[in-house]
Amino acid sequence: MPRYKLTIEYDGAPFVGWQVQDNGPSVQGVLAAAVAAFCGEHVRVQGAGRTDAGVHAMGQVAHLDLAKTWDADTVRDALNAHLRPHPVVVLAAEPAAEDFDARRSATKRHYLYRIVNRRADLALDAARAWRTPRPLDVAAMQEGARRLLGQHDFTTFRAAECQARSPVKTLDRLDIERSGEEVRIHAAARSFLHRQVRSMVGSLVEVGDGRRSADDLARALAARDRAACGEVAPPQGLYLVRVDY
Repeated sequence: MPRYKLTIEYDGAPFVGWQVQDNGPSVQGVLAAAVAAFCGEHVRVQGAGRTDAGVHAMGQVAHLDLAKTWDADTVRDALNAHLRPHPVVVLAAEPAAEDFDARRSATKRHYLYRIVNRRADLALDAARAWRTPRPLDVAAMQEGARRLLGQHDFTTFRAAECQARSPVKTLDRLDIERSGEEVRIHAAARSFLHRQVRSMVGSLVEVGDGRRSADDLARALAARDRAACGEVAPPQGLYLVRVDY
């Protein structure tokens, strides 16, 4: 059966997450419905990352198998036609090797977290960023981020329901930049624990607003205790930017 690799963009606000669930619409579900409407096949669309409810994607990657060989542009355009009006778009479709697996073949995942650091509420970005009213010291946050780089046991920054076999992960990038009132946090690793990025972001914000120090963050990491984690950042600021292979 021919396999196709999809690169997908979506607004996560109306969805219960990537994965099909019983409690509402999912990105995976609307994609599968679009495939069925396009060619009559009932397939499972396998994604590189199982984003949570409200989390967005600029470059999620998925694969699917079809019984017939189609032109890749036809697959992209047909799926997009049947995805409307859902805020999900197939940016690209391309033939893939039969052993390509969107999740298992990935070598690195890149995430962005957007913070708007201001007193006023958000109007345009209410579902696309986290507003933090207290002034953030980005230099202090970057110092805290340096304590998290490398290979560690990230139990402190792991959701209680995380199903990963091991809490040990290697964090390759954790950079923070400010542009006006927006603070952007960039994270990259081969894989992440469930809610790891949002957990780290929440603790970094506590460093930025003075509630914690970089040393406090290092001690929290070493504690390997979920209770040592700070506030978990809300989902709407998180974006899956790119997946490398």
